[in-house]
Amino acid sequence: MTTTSEQGSFPGSPPGPPPGSLPDPLELQFDQWRGYLHRRQHIQAVDVAELEDHLREQVDGLRRSGLSGDEAFLVAVKRMGDLDALSREFAREHSERLWKQLVLLHDDTSDSTARLRTDAFMAWGLAVAAGVLVKVPTLFGLTFENAEGFYARHLPLFVLAMLTTYFAWKRRLPETTIRWLVAGFAAGAVFANVYPFVTGSDVEILTALHLPLALWLLVGVAYTGSRWRTVEARMDFIRYTGEFFIYYVLIALGGGVLAAMTTLVFGAIGIKVDSAFQQWIVPCGAAGGVLVATWLVEAKQSVVENMAPVLTRLFAPMFAALLLAFLVALAFTGNVIDIQREVLIGFDALLALVLALFLYTVSARDPQAPPGLFDVVQVVLVVSALAADVVALWAIGTRITEFGFTPNRVAALGENVLLLVNLAGSAVLGLRFLRGRGTFRALERWQTAYLPVFALWAALVVIVFPLLFNTAS
Repeated sequence: MTTTSEQGSFPGSPPGPPPGSLPDPLELQFDQWRGYLHRRQHIQAVDVAELEDHLREQVDGLRRSGLSGDEAFLVAVKRMGDLDALSREFAREHSERLWKQLVLLHDDTSDSTARLRTDAFMAWGLAVAAGVLVKVPTLFGLTFENAEGFYARHLPLFVLAMLTTYFAWKRRLPETTIRWLVAGFAAGAVFANVYPFVTGSDVEILTALHLPLALWLLVGVAYTGSRWRTVEARMDFIRYTGEFFIYYVLIALGGGVLAAMTTLVFGAIGIKVDSAFQQWIVPCGAAGGVLVATWLVEAKQSVVENMAPVLTRLFAPMFAALLLAFLVALAFTGNVIDIQREVLIGFDALLALVLALFLYTVSARDPQAPPGLFDVVQVVLVVSALAADVVALWAIGTRITEFGFTPNRVAALGENVLLLVNLAGSAVLGLRFLRGRGTFRALERWQTAYLPVFALWAALVVIVFPLLFNTAS
């Protein structure tokens, strides 16, 4: 657990006292601790008061034994345990209350319910705004049929700008941070339009794929606020990303079922609604779903946190077995990878998915727990992915030697090099942890420090590739 002496305040704690005032330092620590718990939406005021009474009893006892106020506070908080664990425990004990607050938004005078209702209105309002932004270009004659490239480049800007706005409002970001975020999105808009893209060209496709990756770093800055430089904050963003993905997929699946049932029902009476779904419901729903999924993650964090770790524990061994079987088959047959564009994209997607599984497992693991069997599985997964990446790099290099450089090959080369470095570092740190010569915190620091590297590479592809390569390629 991070103490106030390590970071200055708890995550999300209120600002310090105004200049000239001299509050009791111990009471200020209690205020910061209480403010953080109040921001855990599934803990109500009465629960916070109960925990504070227990904490004060511990502090008083420690002070009577001779500790100073600061020392007693830190020891007492450490004894009570991790605050996130406390919030999860309250979520389990009061799940009925939690569901009512989330789904029904019933009338209640509690501050937590009022905050939840306000968050819901803001998230759904921005979801509608995102859907409207998606359709605004049609007023200028730009439709999905005649301007696919335009929408591929601009949809991330429209949607992620609304998502960043939500976090900027929710986290109450300072004006300086907001200005930097606005500048980042403005730069994204410039580079999405400044080059003379040829519709369907490789460069345009690479820009459409990499622009949202670069912008996702700005979302992370908005999500974490002033805490972005800390390992804990970046890990929080990783958890949010995994949880968001799960909820968004569930929403998309539900939307697909709704679309199919609507088409079936209206088709039974001779009314075709296919065009309405394709032109309005699907694009607007896909954009608005990003905000809705985020609101669900924010409103129900403790429940969602239990979903992704289960999925990673289920699929990580399967992917480890897949990669091991691939390497064995490769060695036995002597065949080489067919580096066509579709195969290359699929292979890189597999490696990225393996890294995502590992990354989310790291974010969900208790860093204080000793090495276990699942940690061995994770290291096997990483080492197997590392070997597969080496094979892919060799094949890409061979392809470039024979046929020269293209935007796709250079992009694949760069991305596989980044994956190679990340996986190699993870393998070394993972093995050191298993052998008792390193800590799990080192692995966390490595992974979180590497996040901006991926975003910077994505930005490089968006900014530089159109200058290096013929946009008609």
